[in-house]
Amino acid sequence: VQLQASGGGLVQPGGSLRLSCASSGSIFSINVMGWYRQAPGKQRELVARITSGGSTVYAASVKGRFTISRDNAKNMVYLEMNSAKPEDTAVYYCNAGGSVLAVDTRQGYWGKGTQVTVSS
Repeated sequence: VQLQASGGGLVQPGGSLRLSCASSGSIFSINVMGWYRQAPGKQRELVARITSGGSTVYAASVKGRFTISRDNAKNMVYLEMNSAKPEDTAVYYCNAGGSVLAVDTRQGYWGKGTQVTVSS
């Protein structure tokens, strides 16, 4: 499975950004997709994940501001970031796995990250 994240960039505080992740390869094995982020000097953390059935989970720090969605037909997962805060600045990574456990324990497939910077 190959994952390609895109859409990162510079956004002002309070602004919006949409990240995209395209998956290819043996995608039949993928049931859960998620977004992680890693800020300088911090551990990589789960931001949100979504199952093939559409069930979602969010980190408390982004709940109500970020929305994860997926297009199974296009093998894409998205992260809509609204009301961005400086503390959202990080490299964002797409992750995909066969189960919730795989994604939650970082056992899934990883793509290269995309930098998001929230600054005025």
